[in-house]
Amino acid sequence: MSVQGEGHIVIVGAGAAGLMAARELARAGRKVTILEARDRCGGRIHPLSGFGYGAEGGAEFVHGEAGVTRALLAEAGLSLQMMEGTPWRVEGGAFIRRESDDPHEAELHRVLAELKDDLTVAEFLQQHFSAPQYEPMRQSILRMVEGYDAAEPERASTLALRDEWMGGERHAQGRIVGGYGAVVAWLEAQCRSLGVDIRLGAAVSGIEEVTDGVAVRFGHGEVLHGEAAVVTVPVALLEKMALPPVARAKAAATADIGFGNVIKLLLRFETCWWVERDKELTDLTFLLSDETIPVWWTQYPAAHPVLTGWFGGPRTAGLAGLDRAALIDAGLVSLASIFGLSKFEVAQRLVAAEAINWAHDPFARGAYTYATPQTRAAQEALARPDGPVLFAGEALYRGRDMGTVEAALSSGRDTARMILDSPG
Repeated sequence: MSVQGEGHIVIVGAGAAGLMAARELARAGRKVTILEARDRCGGRIHPLSGFGYGAEGGAEFVHGEAGVTRALLAEAGLSLQMMEGTPWRVEGGAFIRRESDDPHEAELHRVLAELKDDLTVAEFLQQHFSAPQYEPMRQSILRMVEGYDAAEPERASTLALRDEWMGGERHAQGRIVGGYGAVVAWLEAQCRSLGVDIRLGAAVSGIEEVTDGVAVRFGHGEVLHGEAAVVTVPVALLEKMALPPVARAKAAATADIGFGNVIKLLLRFETCWWVERDKELTDLTFLLSDETIPVWWTQYPAAHPVLTGWFGGPRTAGLAGLDRAALIDAGLVSLASIFGLSKFEVAQRLVAAEAINWAHDPFARGAYTYATPQTRAAQEALARPDGPVLFAGEALYRGRDMGTVEAALSSGRDTARMILDSPG
């Protein structure tokens, strides 16, 4: 099967970047087809049912200013609920209000402000904060880099994380009422209303450069022709996709972009039993521990009786052999240990549960990207418009918040505008 059309753009992937690029192109009158391997749109935005609200198996929070995201929310008539409440940590069985201040924080900020040449986080800590008195701060930074950024300290860029450590806007977080799934549904509807052809279950195996543009191979031997193709899949999938020589050389640069994993659990209970046990936890937001599933959060200020577990970074490889049921069990055991209960006491209150290891997802192979000292050069190489195969996605975003939905939306929009602004 072969389809041809003048000015036709083929987009590979119906995640946030692909949908955003498609909408921008279609609004400008271009013919657009999206090929999506999954049976749904959204990619690593993964809405879940059965939890009483717009639950997310993937991206959940809106970080910092997020101008593109907020503009979309305004267009779609969706609202943003900023986070409130108190974070806690557990040490030796005791619940302690989490304090952000460290006695060496001012020194850390001074050294970061004076840093000119990039180096990895591990190298930075070794060079500037290796003395014993810095051990608590070192461990805090390493936990944040591995858990929050899903990054390897031996690869992660210090300059890329500098604003985060110095208390930048990234710490302002909110949730979309209805979840990111509501944004995806709205973008999908926008695309369809503009005539975008969205084909689900259409895994792309390769792209060839032909006389008039590209030939995109997908499904069971089908071929779609277009003027250009925009590839928006996660970086881990590019090595499996056949690409023209120029695009293949550019894709090789993704080796210099970090890509981390996340395991996420959602546990819905009959009631918010943690508040019933301890009224001080009424406004609990995040709860940090040293358990197998170390980070948990509530939906506060919403009263949904749901605890979300999070385990990010290289250490998730230790749970690679666990299936969904075993991950849920690990979450119950972790909560039981945190609250001094038996696993049975926690499990008997359970109403619904889900666990997702993003490394096991065949269309993701991980959660999101992070910057290494070589990443900015890699992004510049990938963004060059020197052929009919272009790349977009959160990995290509050169702003501060790589790895976010804002990054994906911005990259998709910018790539579409680049196509529209190109001569010819």
